[in-house]
Amino acid sequence: MRLHTVVCTVILTLSLFVVPRAADAQPAGKVWRIGFLGLGSGGIPEAFRQGLRELGYVEGQNLAFEYRFPPDRKLDRLPDLAAELVRLPVDVLVAGGGPPVHAAKAATSTIPIVFSGEPDPVSRGLIASWAHPGGNITGAAGAGTEFDAMKQLELLKEVVPAATRIAVLIPPDSPLYGTAVQHLQAAARRLKIDLHLMEIRDPATELEPAFAALAREPIDAFFGLVSTFGPYRTRIVELVAARRLPALYNVRAFVEAGGLMSYNVDAAVMHRRVASMVDKILRGATPADIPAEYPTKLHLAINLKTAKALGITIPAHLLVLADEVIQ
Repeated sequence: MRLHTVVCTVILTLSLFVVPRAADAQPAGKVWRIGFLGLGSGGIPEAFRQGLRELGYVEGQNLAFEYRFPPDRKLDRLPDLAAELVRLPVDVLVAGGGPPVHAAKAATSTIPIVFSGEPDPVSRGLIASWAHPGGNITGAAGAGTEFDAMKQLELLKEVVPAATRIAVLIPPDSPLYGTAVQHLQAAARRLKIDLHLMEIRDPATELEPAFAALAREPIDAFFGLVSTFGPYRTRIVELVAARRLPALYNVRAFVEAGGLMSYNVDAAVMHRRVASMVDKILRGATPADIPAEYPTKLHLAINLKTAKALGITIPAHLLVLADEVIQ
């Protein structure tokens, strides 16, 4: 009898130190509703879904997604879409960087918001500081500093040392437009490069004329800030290839589509960090107490097939540094 009592006491004591899995920590029968506000029609990022699955969330059992995006990139629709998610309501609102997260911020000051890929959350007034965000917003940032712009242009210069004029494809209707151009211009001055800005709002109607005009310019290389142009990546890569321009993109998928290089945040890692933050919030933490995260490692992808087609030799040290090389 005494032995039985001792064993039970030990088991009870040990159980107090066992940390439950996320799924076990949820109220019985609770289905968490996650709103996702983005710019593309691709839906919920798979890395985000996988991150939540690994934390114990099962779609259809204790998790439901609500995804909204503006058709044809009509940014003026974002406020209505954000308000729609708030009215449902959702337990957490995940929003892409730039226009989506700013629309989410305007739509609610109470529902927790987690941004994914916002490059300048402090300077743009989303959070008070990286360590102490304050309010109802935190998240995982994307690249966007002057250092990133310098590194991106440096990569192009390493591949095309003689380049003095680089075309930059950029959406002027993005709230980050001014900051991005400022950083790129500062980097270009240091590298003694002239930038030719291709400002495209609607890729469906403006891509072809913009590249036709580009054919008349003395351009040595191409840089695409194409985070919101995903549905047009194949056509953009084809138009760049027709000009035989060495190109760097800020989205890895463009390299898969045949682009030469990409350099930016590893999206899969970022989405998993966002999933971790959502988990913390669902378990009781507040965004104000969850430090926002700045990317410490950017992802470099190189397409050697495209380099060969362009007659370009990628420097050996870049191949060593690359996180991904497509043969």
